Amino acid sequence: MTALAVEDLVCGYGHVEALHGVGLRVDAGEAVAVVGANGAGKSTLLRAVVGLVAARRGRVVVAGQDVTAWPVERRVRAGVALVPEGRRVFAGLTVEDNLLLGTYARRGTRAGLRSRLGPVLELFPALAGRLARPAGTLSGGQQQMLAIGRALVAAPRLLLLDEPSLGLAPRAVTEVVDALAALAGGAAGPPTTVVLVEQNAHAAFAVAGRGYLLDRGAVAVAGPTDRLRRDPGVQAAYLGAPPTP
Repeated sequence: MTALAVEDLVCGYGHVEALHGVGLRVDAGEAVAVVGANGAGKSTLLRAVVGLVAARRGRVVVAGQDVTAWPVERRVRAGVALVPEGRRVFAGLTVEDNLLLGTYARRGTRAGLRSRLGPVLELFPALAGRLARPAGTLSGGQQQMLAIGRALVAAPRLLLLDEPSLGLAPRAVTEVVDALAALAGGAAGPPTTVVLVEQNAHAAFAVAGRGYLLDRGAVAVAGPTDRLRRDPGVQAAYLGAPPTP
């Protein structure tokens, strides 16, 4: 089953067109990476999928439903979750309250909603002993775990992540990448369908089995990440390695 299909998508801001006929497919339970330089349109693509940017042309289809005209709230209720760039946790709220914000589309008692935190705390044990602390006291890596966990408590059918490694120390990047790989690979339960936007191609390819390279708002290269690793252009621009002879 196709979890996400983006078809001939054109969108932008004001008079500026950021995406020029982008197409993308993600199967249920699959992890797909979208890599590219600053300004390539990666974040705009995620914002269009969740409904924060309107499509000027083309379609966004989630689990077989055309959601192109749906507002953000309806897409979230349909199972689309976005972890935005920069984490954006609520620094003055506790870790637990930040996590519970991810359940706002769900009904139930606080005790019932708290029961949804278990799988998240298993995935990110560093948060388990810090539930009563203000989120602002966490390290950058822990805040990124919190932002991902906040999205996961809603049990999304489609998890969108925008630059989750940005600004993190190398050890924190490894921890976050390992957790995402466990999610995508099914080591933390049924595989989660993931779309991962990253400038850090090494991190993205460690999580995803397929990838798309965006260049100036269009798909330049697409295919299995093993093949993208060997692509001379991808190597030279995004992997810090010389082109393969």
